Amino acid sequence: MDLTQAIITDHAVDQMAKRQIAVDEVMRVLADPLEVLPVRPGRVVVHGMLDADPQDQPYLLRVFVDVEPDPPQVVTAYRTSKIDKYRSQP
Repeated sequence: MDLTQAIITDHAVDQMAKRQIAVDEVMRVLADPLEVLPVRPGRVVVHGMLDADPQDQPYLLRVFVDVEPDPPQVVTAYRTSKIDKYRSQP
């Protein structure tokens, strides 16, 4: 599964714009994920740590990808400071 070939759906673009997440941030996480976890059959969540926000707090970027279509499709993405809540490994 090559996530770097994923396309970003219109819904994901809208959500990313509302959440001020850049396409290049999503693509960096897809290219070099910390972990890829199954959500349900055909969908995974890809985690990546990115630069700190303006308050110097690191955050986890969660990118949800439907992997059964070819190419895979990014359906949404969001950042969270609740890193320990979502990471499967510390």
